[in-house]
Amino acid sequence: MPTKIDSLLVLGADGDLTRRLLLPGLAALLASDWAPRRTLLVLGAGLGQLGERAWRDRVAEAFAEGGHGRRVTETAKKSRYRTCDVTSVEELRGLLEECEGTPAIYFALPPSVTARVCQALRLIDLPEGTVLAMEKPFGTGLEEARALNELVGTLVPEQQVFRIDHFLGRSDVLNIVGVRFANRLLEPVWNNQHVESIEVVYDEALGLEGRAGYYDKAGALVDMVQSHLLQVMALLMIDPITRVDERELRSAKAEVLRATRLKGSPRTAGRRARYTSGTLGGRKLPAYTREPDVDPRRRTETLAELTLEVDSWRWAGVPVTLRSGKALGRARKEAVVTLRSTPHLPDGLRGHNTRDRITIGFKPARLALHLDVSGPGDPFELDSAVPAAELPDGDLPAYGEVLAGLLDGDPLLAVRGDNAEECWRIIEPVLDAWHADEVPMDTYAAGSDGPRSWT
Repeated sequence: MPTKIDSLLVLGADGDLTRRLLLPGLAALLASDWAPRRTLLVLGAGLGQLGERAWRDRVAEAFAEGGHGRRVTETAKKSRYRTCDVTSVEELRGLLEECEGTPAIYFALPPSVTARVCQALRLIDLPEGTVLAMEKPFGTGLEEARALNELVGTLVPEQQVFRIDHFLGRSDVLNIVGVRFANRLLEPVWNNQHVESIEVVYDEALGLEGRAGYYDKAGALVDMVQSHLLQVMALLMIDPITRVDERELRSAKAEVLRATRLKGSPRTAGRRARYTSGTLGGRKLPAYTREPDVDPRRRTETLAELTLEVDSWRWAGVPVTLRSGKALGRARKEAVVTLRSTPHLPDGLRGHNTRDRITIGFKPARLALHLDVSGPGDPFELDSAVPAAELPDGDLPAYGEVLAGLLDGDPLLAVRGDNAEECWRIIEPVLDAWHADEVPMDTYAAGSDGPRSWT
């Protein structure tokens, strides 16, 4: 049976991620049916000079966004914060001694600092069952990810490592599994005999929103494609599984990722662009290079598109396009499976004969089918119909789902080490070509649909 976690030790607890996402997600979990199982000690640590009252106020404010109830209040009052160097062996040892029972160490830290903390942890006898939770990106490239995997493997078994990709905790993404395997209508056509192409798109009608400190070092390719969108693609394209558990689901995703290749060379498989000034949501937005805390010399892209193929019996020959960008005029967040055209249209039928499509939408979650049907008036004149169903949201936000698995010792929604390495293997050649400036940086006005040359 998985070890149950009694203490959550958050390293980098003074940062924005903890305040904005982690603590509200924890509050929602504590306010849910999961909460009565046990109490939980939350111990934060970081370089920030936060007194006890300032920390409690921060926790209470973040918890108020996520949920209410006795367990939420008790956890907030019990929580503590320590100002310290989390890469120091002695200070880490002291933090672990403050934890109650079995701890989960949550690394809300950049990859380079995470590696230094893990080096320090090698000199400490970790409590039995200790879980390590690490935020993406896991490493900064393939070589670094492999080295970090080897290092982490000296600390705890793989089953106790949770590489966090909060996208996997979102109900609209998890709906993919139900859509795939609970509908006999879809599974027979879910292969290269019937599918013409696949798109996974996450275009945002938002600018940087104060995240330049992180985003300007990552860019759209690393921030979204290397992690989130490759994980969504893998879920879309896995072979049928016998049960939804961490072993089967993560192994099925690994098979897809191992078979994934660039469609073309590193210089032709991807496109990149950056927004210029424009109007977004009724307000003026400056060019990306003039946003606060952005370094124009980094040549960071705000829109990335990558075309891949999965070289397997089921999917060979089907192009898969992953795209994500910021400051776009239309928020488009969906996976689209386009089917091949029918082999023959009977004489007498007129009209569209467009491709049938299956769309799984994210935010809001929905399932839509694009079909050709007899139009109004003349029944021989075809028209398009889009029957759709709204898909239910889960009871917990994404970080609540991820934390539930973490605290219960179930890594179903965590990224396995080999999967993390494969994601870097796939995108690294393109990333290298971009860093070498071998691919043009296109531009688009903020609030537009993207570069005109991409249409």
